[in-house]
Amino acid sequence: MKILLVIPPWRPDDIFPSRTASVQINYWEPLGTLYVAATLREAGHQVRFMNGAFTSHREIIDEARSFQPDIAGIYSTTFGWKRAVLTAEGIKAVSQDIFTVAGGPYPIARRGKALEEARPIDAVVTGEGEMTLQELAQCLQRGGDLASVKGLAWRDGEGIVENPEMPLIEDLDSLPFPARDLLGEPDRYIPPPATYRRKPVAVVITSRGCNRRCIFCFQIDRRRERGIRFRSVGNVLEEIEECLRQGYREIKFIDDTLAADYGRALELAGEIKRRRLDFTWFASACVHQVDYRLLRAFREAGCWAILMGAESGVQKNLNTLRKGITLEQTRAAVKAAKDAGLRVFLPFLIGIPGETYEEALQTIEFACELDPDVANFHALTPFPGTELYENIEKYGSLSSELEDYTYQGAAFVPYTMTRDEIFRLRQIAFRRFYSRPRFLVRRVLGIRSLRDLVLSVSGLRSLVWLWVKEGVLRRESSSPGI
Repeated sequence: MKILLVIPPWRPDDIFPSRTASVQINYWEPLGTLYVAATLREAGHQVRFMNGAFTSHREIIDEARSFQPDIAGIYSTTFGWKRAVLTAEGIKAVSQDIFTVAGGPYPIARRGKALEEARPIDAVVTGEGEMTLQELAQCLQRGGDLASVKGLAWRDGEGIVENPEMPLIEDLDSLPFPARDLLGEPDRYIPPPATYRRKPVAVVITSRGCNRRCIFCFQIDRRRERGIRFRSVGNVLEEIEECLRQGYREIKFIDDTLAADYGRALELAGEIKRRRLDFTWFASACVHQVDYRLLRAFREAGCWAILMGAESGVQKNLNTLRKGITLEQTRAAVKAAKDAGLRVFLPFLIGIPGETYEEALQTIEFACELDPDVANFHALTPFPGTELYENIEKYGSLSSELEDYTYQGAAFVPYTMTRDEIFRLRQIAFRRFYSRPRFLVRRVLGIRSLRDLVLSVSGLRSLVWLWVKEGVLRRESSSPGI
């Protein structure tokens, strides 16, 4: 069958405030879609991919008209749901015979309710998409009954049917590597400025799932208590070597925590070093799962930076989030990373349930005390499917605008704060952290190239706006019209 995979059109100002977008903008490789594409091609289907980060609505519809796919698979986040529906509507206008199916975080969490909101969409995937899309294509090809496709919610006349779940993929090594050849020019796909050293940058995930239960994080297997599924070290190394053959020079590991299995993480770093693989890399880890030995092994294997979720400088609020960490563990992990020679990136959250204005100020001071190379201060966002979203009356209030469901939009307001206070606190946080003489001197002394200079100038420009304009972190209203 002919299958068109689509990410609906979006632009940076749909997410980021215009005054600070230059230091926030990023275009990630859409790893989930690329895994689906590879699996479908392995099954013999013809697959094309259109990424709305770089193409317009009209170009996507023209591609549908030219390609005449049997299936259009549309990816959607929460903030992008309205755009996904408009994309499906445009594709249906080309031909009602094109079967439209949506996947991604929002439809997975909403399941049949997503179909109630979106007439142009025929079905949604309710879990991992690789096997479900493969079964769907086979079913449509033979004219079978959609009730046989696990992991699918679909329209049956005027009704909506939710099929049984597709079992999670236990053997991740059985999956083909993501179809990165569909991306086009790889240099377009870059993480946020200052979070990579070399281009092109490949995104790799070595595991799926998480064995923790933070109230703001959505895991598709959260009700099954499955925990983490790991790829073998050998399989990960094969993908790394494939990426290097394709010309990639840096890899960003996007596991929730690369150090969930300490021994496996140590083995992976050791093998990268032993094989003398020429690439730089960036990883994420939980503060209570790392130590100097592991982080030094990362550094010796080419890792240059690590992101660790600090989230709050108040233990009570960490407990509310169910992070399972202490402030002292965060301090120890940051020190170990610095001692190992790694750059340290720390995200913090503003607007935690029960958090007061004064406690948020304590978090800002904690960030300054830790003195990471980069700190980010996000608005806590309760995406559909999380405990925070599903029990919102216990914690606070939600925005009714899906476009607010980014880490910028303050979609959630706890009972102990106001929406205006969240925006104000985020602006105070960025001002205080990035205006410190210690940070500014380090940034100037760290300029080694024209790229470093350009990034520093962009950062300074954003910092000036943070000081001279109140409310600069409020994203301008944008229309989902595409």
